[in-house]
Amino acid sequence: MDTKKKFELFPRRFGFFPYIFLVYILIPVMQMIKEDGTKQIIGFLLVLIFLLSYRQLYTHIEENSFNYWLVIQILIVLIFSIYYDPNLLFMGYFPANFIGYYSGKKNFYYFYSLLVFSVLFPIVISWNAINPYSLIFMVPFFIIMLISPFGIRSMNRRMDLEKQLDLANEQISYLVKREERMRIARDLHDTLGHTLSLLTLKSQLVGKMAKPQPDSAMKEAKEMEEISRAALKQVRELVSDMRAITIREAIVEVQKTLQTAGIDADITIEMEDGEVALLTQNIISLCLKEAVTNIVKHSDATKSKIAIQQDPGTVGLTVQDNGKGLHIEQSHGNGLKGMRERLELVDGKWSIASNHGTTIHIVVPIIRKERQKEEIL
Repeated sequence: MDTKKKFELFPRRFGFFPYIFLVYILIPVMQMIKEDGTKQIIGFLLVLIFLLSYRQLYTHIEENSFNYWLVIQILIVLIFSIYYDPNLLFMGYFPANFIGYYSGKKNFYYFYSLLVFSVLFPIVISWNAINPYSLIFMVPFFIIMLISPFGIRSMNRRMDLEKQLDLANEQISYLVKREERMRIARDLHDTLGHTLSLLTLKSQLVGKMAKPQPDSAMKEAKEMEEISRAALKQVRELVSDMRAITIREAIVEVQKTLQTAGIDADITIEMEDGEVALLTQNIISLCLKEAVTNIVKHSDATKSKIAIQQDPGTVGLTVQDNGKGLHIEQSHGNGLKGMRERLELVDGKWSIASNHGTTIHIVVPIIRKERQKEEIL
């Protein structure tokens, strides 16, 4: 396995941005071409060191050596402006950019003070030689240069906050999914407890009746098979996508369905969400969606009424329409059969009346979790 690191002139995460600033290196290069002898050689050497510092500042942006390279860059700008040309103070934009990467106030203001000194000191010592008219053009650039570290620092802080927010959102998403799975698992355990207990009792009864009453034992065994099949079917439906739908979410969906079908909907909800287990809400939601589907497909209704009512120990659902009612074969269809099987899973009761429309009434007990009782004890 090749562990050699591929060479990069600048870190890829900065994109094309570092390369754009390289154009401004031509300014001191053009100045050095005008110089002669030793001063020219030293000048080109300083340009090369400046280029090296520029690269090192990008590649060591979170290391201690960042401070040293920044000092070197500021000193070179100072030397350029004092010993070569005051106009080379514009090179101060390079260190100004890197000063903005300091997140801590101490380092930021320390190096910002160095930048201000490196800009003002050459102006002060060469004040008499400066053309007053050139100040008109220089001052706005200097103001922008001295403001830019604050702008870059603010931009970097915002990017860091956005990065932290993205990480926090990923963590929250992971925790929500994990908690949802755990909650569904707990609800399945608690709500299936009565079904499994019933199967246990029936299996014991079958064992006792097998010899003396074989016909009754066969009947009980058949009922056990039906109960277990219904329970298995519901479990598969509930955990197929590990996402249970709440009653309020279902209400939003069916309201859109009825609106699309041109059926007026009168909806009332009187329920404390935290007191109704998510699995119970999911089953009621599935029943609600099935009832609304029947209204849209078969009723020819123009109005409907949906009511969610929570009473001590139970939560009820009533779905009513002013349509033509259900025929006998429709009342035994797969949709209503599935509704009945779902309700059996949570010991729910339902009734259906068809007279000047159809009314479906569902009552489901609010399950008090055994786990909570154990924690209290």
